[in-house]
Amino acid sequence: MKLVGIVGSVADVSYNRILMKFIASHFSDQVDVEILDINDIPMFDQENNQTNGEPIQYLNKKILAADGVIIATPEHNHTLTPALKNVIEWLSYEIHPFSGKPVMIVGASFYDQGSSRAQLMLRQILESPGVNAVVFPGNEFLLANVKSAFDEQGNLKDGKTVAFLGSTLSKFVQFVKVINLMNEPQSGEEEDLTASGSISTTVAGVDMAADDWLEQAAMATQAAEGDQYVKLDRGLLTVDQLNAFLNTMPMELTYADSNNQFIYYNKMTDNPKAMLAPRRPGQVGDPMSMVHPPRAVKHVAEVINALRTDKTDLVKMPVPGNGPDRFIMHYYKAMRDGDHKYLGINEWVLDLMPTIRYYLQATGQKLTPDPNAHPDAVAGASEQPTTPVGRQTDATAGASEEIDTPANPAPAVDGTSGASEA
Repeated sequence: MKLVGIVGSVADVSYNRILMKFIASHFSDQVDVEILDINDIPMFDQENNQTNGEPIQYLNKKILAADGVIIATPEHNHTLTPALKNVIEWLSYEIHPFSGKPVMIVGASFYDQGSSRAQLMLRQILESPGVNAVVFPGNEFLLANVKSAFDEQGNLKDGKTVAFLGSTLSKFVQFVKVINLMNEPQSGEEEDLTASGSISTTVAGVDMAADDWLEQAAMATQAAEGDQYVKLDRGLLTVDQLNAFLNTMPMELTYADSNNQFIYYNKMTDNPKAMLAPRRPGQVGDPMSMVHPPRAVKHVAEVINALRTDKTDLVKMPVPGNGPDRFIMHYYKAMRDGDHKYLGINEWVLDLMPTIRYYLQATGQKLTPDPNAHPDAVAGASEQPTTPVGRQTDATAGASEEIDTPANPAPAVDGTSGASEA
């Protein structure tokens, strides 16, 4: 389990930092704790909004990517430190990485109270509107008389204290699992296609629906462009080279992130009508709910939810109107990181007919009907053996609907799902 630790002190010598380091090292077999640095966080100022600056985004991305958070708070004048309060101000202004995030509070102090008053106030702040953290109830860890609590190696001396801290952490791990399970969409209907959440790559302060979202977001993030280099897993390309590489792919590519925001397509042509799945530049940045016709939204949500929840790794389906001259397929592949965390959807669209024709010509073979075949109407997305005459399959989820099929149909196809706009 991946946790991040925040120490509410910027002092050169901090016993709460020593406590956090002890948690990270002593219990490394239970959790992976990355301690975040808050020293470079500027003073909160709405008139000088630095939400998209590197120090704030560093914390934002780390917290969003973590399963949970541990905060170690000192107590200054019966309350938490200005440095920690300042961090929470930034992380509840335009971005909200604590929202729905499990948080455990610990603290150390010089005297017997063990930062109890600071912990109480921090709990109230974290649970306030705009922050909306899910704070671990009870099981308070209050380390008193901290000057004598650690040995020279930074280890807690008292075995009972270590055991209590271990049991508290174990309970928090279970708490994290329950909260994160509750936060997962439970059905396609609950999949949020409006991209109202926030993930580590969400660009704050830019209207998703803006036609120039790309330009605004690039400026806000100081995105690389032109001849600037991008280091990939197994390659080093300039942005221009990467664009040229993707734009000459033999298929149309689309990426929607885990927040269901449509953030990329490869530009193979300047004419959207010439595309297999027409897309417009102004759609980039839109929530998924805005790039699908209303009738398709439910099926889109079902497909995304199936990929998100690992019910399947790949959904494939043909578009309506395929015939003897073309067979256009849409593929939706779940993207995941090294820890199998869902990152979004890689969609590719291609016409299989040119490949089929080349194969037949190269091998001298022909396509002939198989009298024993029972073709799946949606290439694996349906268990129905055939599609009834007069019905076509909705390309977003295999849901059948009545439509009239002309001799050579060519309906406009929705840019990210293949759902017909006709």
